[in-house]
Amino acid sequence: MKINILTIFPEMFAPLTSSMLGRAAESGILDFNIVDIRQFAKDKHHKTDDYTFGGGQGLVFLAEPAFEAMRSVGGDRTRNIYLSPRGKILDGGFAAELAAEEEITLFCGHYEGIDQRIIDRWNMEEVSIGDYIMTGGELAAMVLIDVFARLIPGVLPKEESAMDESVYSGLLEYPHYTKPRSFEGMEVPEVLISGDHKKIRLWRFEEALKLTKERRPDLFEKFVKNHGELSKDELKVLEKITE
Repeated sequence: MKINILTIFPEMFAPLTSSMLGRAAESGILDFNIVDIRQFAKDKHHKTDDYTFGGGQGLVFLAEPAFEAMRSVGGDRTRNIYLSPRGKILDGGFAAELAAEEEITLFCGHYEGIDQRIIDRWNMEEVSIGDYIMTGGELAAMVLIDVFARLIPGVLPKEESAMDESVYSGLLEYPHYTKPRSFEGMEVPEVLISGDHKKIRLWRFEEALKLTKERRPDLFEKFVKNHGELSKDELKVLEKITE
């Protein structure tokens, strides 16, 4: 997948060369094209902002350098996303949708906002990573990339499954333990070292249910209503937790 990133701070995307995303880029699964919007500004100061028509506080991202930057990446043929606090909230469903694309363009805004004509002309989808305000769209873009890229085949190691994790399964993830079995008076649950795979599976299912009910009752209620096919033993565990 090709990912065009339009920003006035290209240096902020250095983390994309690290970890799983970096390895995916090295292997050709991901192709990051980071474009500095300032290079398309016409004045000697490479200005990308100005005061808003109608008055008010703050500066607004100029249309001209943004238009030229979008043209440079072929914005008429890509799926275009503007990271914005007024956008739809990022979730697993949208991430899976993006993971199926061949090319997307992410526009990282700054200042008070961007000229509305940038959004309208390039048919940009506005996407938010949460109900809070950030200083710019760069960190939000990296969050978005990390969320959808790991769903692309080959990005995660073979032993890991993106769709088995946490909210993608409908439940929060169960607790994990590793060596040593005893550490500062705290023991690994006996069931996990029993060798009984059925008991381990049911214990993990029960713990996931407990955590989800406690921390995300919205997800828990959704799982109870739409849990799909469960074994008889899993149904017994679910009934116990819902009592």
